[in-house]
Amino acid sequence: MSLMSYGKNIGHSLRKMMETDPSFRSVAYFSMEIGLRQELPTYSGGLGILAGDILKGAADLGVPMAGITLLYRKGYFRQAIDSEGWQQESPEEWKPEQGLYLLPNEVSVKVGNRTVKVRAWMTELVGTSGFPVPVYFLDTDFDENDPADRPLTESLYGGDERYRLAQEVILGIGGLRMLRDLGYKRLNTFHLNEGHAGFLTLELLREQGYEDLEKIKNQVVFTTHTPVSAGHDHFSLDLVRQVLSPVFAEQLERLMGTGGVSMTDLGFRLSRFVNGVSRKHAQVSREIFHFPGVEAITNGVHSRTWTCPGFRKLFDKSIPGWELDPSRLIQALHLPDEEVWKAHQAAKMRLFARVLEETGVELDPDMLTIGFGRRAAAYKRADMIFQDLPRLTEICSGKAQFIFAGKAHPKDQEGKQVLQRVIRAARKLAPALQVVFIPNYNMEIASLMTSGVDVWLNTPTRPREASGTSGMKCTHNGVLNFSVLDGWWIEGWLEEVTGWSIGPEPLPGSEDNRNDEDVEDFYAKLEKRVIPTYLKDRSRWVWMMKNTIALNASVFNTHRVVREYCEKAYGIAFRGL
Repeated sequence: MSLMSYGKNIGHSLRKMMETDPSFRSVAYFSMEIGLRQELPTYSGGLGILAGDILKGAADLGVPMAGITLLYRKGYFRQAIDSEGWQQESPEEWKPEQGLYLLPNEVSVKVGNRTVKVRAWMTELVGTSGFPVPVYFLDTDFDENDPADRPLTESLYGGDERYRLAQEVILGIGGLRMLRDLGYKRLNTFHLNEGHAGFLTLELLREQGYEDLEKIKNQVVFTTHTPVSAGHDHFSLDLVRQVLSPVFAEQLERLMGTGGVSMTDLGFRLSRFVNGVSRKHAQVSREIFHFPGVEAITNGVHSRTWTCPGFRKLFDKSIPGWELDPSRLIQALHLPDEEVWKAHQAAKMRLFARVLEETGVELDPDMLTIGFGRRAAAYKRADMIFQDLPRLTEICSGKAQFIFAGKAHPKDQEGKQVLQRVIRAARKLAPALQVVFIPNYNMEIASLMTSGVDVWLNTPTRPREASGTSGMKCTHNGVLNFSVLDGWWIEGWLEEVTGWSIGPEPLPGSEDNRNDEDVEDFYAKLEKRVIPTYLKDRSRWVWMMKNTIALNASVFNTHRVVREYCEKAYGIAFRGL
C-alpha cells in the first residue's frame, strides 16, 4: 500500500472512530507556544513554529493527537528600530474570536492564594488525509477572574519569574484538567515540548493517588530543545511554595529536593522517553545534563507550509504525492533546470517587493542575495560577518547583498546589542554594500525569506544551535545553506553539494568556540566559492539547488519526525510507512 493511500485510510478510520467515541486521542502535545498561521501571533520563533509543524504533520498522517498551549492576547510584541539602531517593543494586539472558537468548558487551578479559572479557545487542523487535529489555547482573561489574574495568559515569555511560574501551572495542570473536561479520557501519551508544561506530571500524580511514579513516567515523553541555560526554567522552592498549592509544592520538594525546581530535570525524571532535536544536540545534552538516555529525533518542517507557490506547483506537476510523502522529493534531481530557476526567481521577486515596501530599498535581482533570519540572541552571532567591514565590502560590492530579520527578547540586552551592531554596520556599509533589515520577523516574512534569498546564512557559536529549522525551510525551496556545522546542518551538509560549511568540523565535547576560524572561513568561501559559483556557473548552482531539495528536504520534514515519534516514543505502529 502506498503512503498516500495508507494516510487516507488511517485518516478516515480514525475520524470514524472519533465520531463514535469523541474522547479518543492517543497523544496530547503540550507546548508553551504554537505557531500555526500568521494571524495567530502565539509564537516567538523556532519552538512554536516546530510545534505547529508537528501538529500539521500529525493531521496529514492521521495521528490521533491534540495540541495545547496558552492564548497570548498581546502576542510576541511589535518591533520598531529607533535612530540609534535599538529595538523598541509594543504589544501585538489581536482578536482571538477572528481566528479561534471559544469553547464553553471551564476549569480552575490554584495560583498563590487564589483560584484562577481557565477557559479554552480552539482551532482544528485538517490534514491532507482529511483527519482533524484540534489545538486548544488556554485563557484567563475574562470577568470571573481577579483583575490580577486576568493577564496571566496575555504575554509570551513576559513578566517576572512568578509570572512565568504561574503560566506553567496554567499550561501543565490547567491544560490537563481542560483536556479531561473536554472528554479526553483515553490519552496514553503526554508529550512535553520543552519543560514548560512539566507540572502536568503533578496533575497525573494527583489523578492517580500520588503513589506510582513509574506509572506516571510511562505516560510522558519529553523533548529538550536547547543546550543554552537561559532556555531552561529553574524556580526556587520558596517561589514554588508561594505559587503552587501546598500539596503540589510538597510533592515537588519530595521529587526534586530543596535546591529548587528545574523544569528540564523534572522532564528527565518523569518521562519514559527523552530526546534532543538533532544528533549533536542529543550528544551535548547527555553530557551537560549527565543523562545518558537522551535519544535523537532531528527536527523537520511541514513541507506544504514552507514550500513557496512556485515550487509547490512544480512539485505537484513533477513529483505527485510529495505533500503526504515528502521523501519523494528525492526525485527533485530530475527536475528541469529552467523550471527550478524560474520558480526561484519568482520567489526572489516576491521577497524584493516586500523589502521595497518595508524599507524603501530596491534590491538588485541579479546579485547574490544572502539571508539571515532568526531570534536575535547573542550566541547566534548575527553580527559575526561584520568583523572586517572593508574586507566584506571588497568581497561583496557589486556582487552580493544581504537581508536580515529577527527579534531580540525584550529583556535580552545582549541580543539587542547584537541587533544594534547589525543595523549600525548596515548603515556604515551603504551605499557600497546593501544590507537591509526587515522588522517584525514572523511566519510571513520567514516564508518570503527562506524561499526568496539565494543563500541562507547561519553563524551560531558551536554547539549551542540545537537544531535550526529555518535552514530546513530553505531546502524545500532550493535555497542553499551556508552555515556553521552545528545542529541539523551536521547531518544535512555535503560540501558544495547541498551548500557550504563555515569553520572547522565540530569537536566532540560541549565547548567548541572558534570564532576567528569561523570568520576567516566565511570570508574566504564567500569570495572564492559562493559568489563565483552564483555569478559564473549557473548550471552548477541549479544542480546544488536540486541536491538540497532531493537530499535535505526529503529528510528534514515533520512527516519523518512524526513517524519517528510514533515509532520510538508514542508506541503507535505505522505499518507500511
